[in-house]
Amino acid sequence: MIVKLIAILFALIGTPLFIVIGALALISFHSVDIDPSVVIIEMTRLSDTPLLISLPLFIFAGTMLSESGAPERILKISRLFLGWLPGGLAVIALLVCAVFTAFTGASGVTIFALGGLLLPAMLKDGYSERFSMGLITSSGSLGLLFPPSLPLILFGVIAETRIDHLFLAGIIPGFLMLILLCVYAFRSGVVHTREELADQHPLQILKETVWELPLPFIIIIGIYGGFLVAGEAAAVTALYVLIVEVFIYRDIKLRQIPEIMGKSMTLFGGILLILAVSMASTNYLIDQEIPSKIFTFINTYIDSKYTFLLLLNVFLLIVGSILDIFSALVLVVPLILPIAAGYDVNPIHLGIIFLTNLQIGYCTPPVGLNLFLASYRFKRPIFELYRASLPFLGLLLITLVLITYFPWLSLALVEWFG
Repeated sequence: MIVKLIAILFALIGTPLFIVIGALALISFHSVDIDPSVVIIEMTRLSDTPLLISLPLFIFAGTMLSESGAPERILKISRLFLGWLPGGLAVIALLVCAVFTAFTGASGVTIFALGGLLLPAMLKDGYSERFSMGLITSSGSLGLLFPPSLPLILFGVIAETRIDHLFLAGIIPGFLMLILLCVYAFRSGVVHTREELADQHPLQILKETVWELPLPFIIIIGIYGGFLVAGEAAAVTALYVLIVEVFIYRDIKLRQIPEIMGKSMTLFGGILLILAVSMASTNYLIDQEIPSKIFTFINTYIDSKYTFLLLLNVFLLIVGSILDIFSALVLVVPLILPIAAGYDVNPIHLGIIFLTNLQIGYCTPPVGLNLFLASYRFKRPIFELYRASLPFLGLLLITLVLITYFPWLSLALVEWFG
């Protein structure tokens, strides 16, 4: 017990998470006389998971996009088509952030890549600084429910749930969030004509962006048209992005490719290590029947599925505000899955609830990661970001309640197309 407390202490002082989890797994197995080499066996088993191949490829594609001129081009064409709406630029910011986060899988990347473009543009357009910072901070993680979201893929790997079903399940809840935030944006902006918006001819803007516009459709049509599985869609996406950004737009030089590959594989390597040692820890918990004991304890006091979901949301919001999304997934999903199953919660619905909470947790005071990243990016005190984000946080919490208590929002497309 003392050794485990020491391991937790090391986590609190900043020791890499995979070291702490791995140490706890080794200690736990040793304490019940199980050969600690099972941790290594778990890593070998994980490497044979077919769905895992999609993660490094989507990470590589997202890193390429973030290093290129794609954010500027996406903003330009969105402004051309939607900027004339009331609150048009705010709506554009929401959509662009959602699309960009869906491909990069990390809201911090979105805030740093797009924040410097969107904040000055919104201020120039007449939006208040508080509204602009709050919108960008809150929308930095919107795309986590849209394909090819890395957290959705990771949840599918951990929960052994079909990733194409998770992609479908996230579409309606994701759009619900976007719609509520867009309605709020409509009443907060000014109206422009199309002539005021275009500093280039519309055909020239279309010509500039024509190669990046098909990206979402390659994934959606490829997977749901039955042409590609998730891993193949990831490979096609990575190859397409590589050709477009290096050889067509030439935003990225060939000599930069090794550096970009290094960045993306470093991120994937971290995820893989955490995932491997966490799954080993999960096997220990299952062997010791920890989830069933927790369920028995909870069920003694909570017999309502809806009360359980309420408490689950509170718990996950706290987890989402403390941990990054990848760590939260590998640590908490294996514990929650069997308990939720005891309350008859569909695992796909649970996945969307889980990711919605973690997405909102990113911008939940006092320690949501997006708040600190935005504070650093915009050079503003963290308390200003707290105040700026609260209206958007309120709308996101409303969508969380709807997603939680109306399962068909997550399951309708799965039942229709699945």
